[in-house]
Amino acid sequence: MTPLLRAIRETPLLWMLIFVPAVLIAAKVLSGAHTLLFVLAVLAIVPLAALLSSATEAVSEKTGDALGGLLNATLGNLTELIIAVTALHAGQYMLAKASIAGAIVTNSLFMLGASFLLGGLRYHVQEYNRAGGRMYSALLLMATIALLAPAAVSELNLARGEAIAQNFSAALAILLIVAYGLSLLFS
Repeated sequence: MTPLLRAIRETPLLWMLIFVPAVLIAAKVLSGAHTLLFVLAVLAIVPLAALLSSATEAVSEKTGDALGGLLNATLGNLTELIIAVTALHAGQYMLAKASIAGAIVTNSLFMLGASFLLGGLRYHVQEYNRAGGRMYSALLLMATIALLAPAAVSELNLARGEAIAQNFSAALAILLIVAYGLSLLFS
């Protein structure tokens, strides 16, 4: 417990952990104040994300970059997963779709572009693993096609388009999970 208290004392970002119990108490007392609950939840998730990041970095130091990167990629999207599951449980299918689409766009475009930009500012010549780049590009292309294909299929046959799109989406989700697993095996 002492290292945690020392980390909280030395890191001002972790002082925001006070918002975690605050949002839980506010949810019980002020259940109708949706804007306040949203703001408190956003403030509470910031230090939790910082703790998650430092925890995956600590695991990465002990287990190596491959397992640490896998943990970071998996747990880094934990908030989007929680939002999507909660939205699906509440029947908010469009919110779940928007959350997942936002996570994909953020991870594939913004983070990649920011990494290239910041890396290019410090190191003017950068080297990348060609095999890994091809694999990740192929996975990104497959994910893009998997996102677009169900919408195209549902437009073809309006009478049964929704049912076909649901089955097609489930099959594509399984295919993407298998492709992700195989890419982990390859790497």
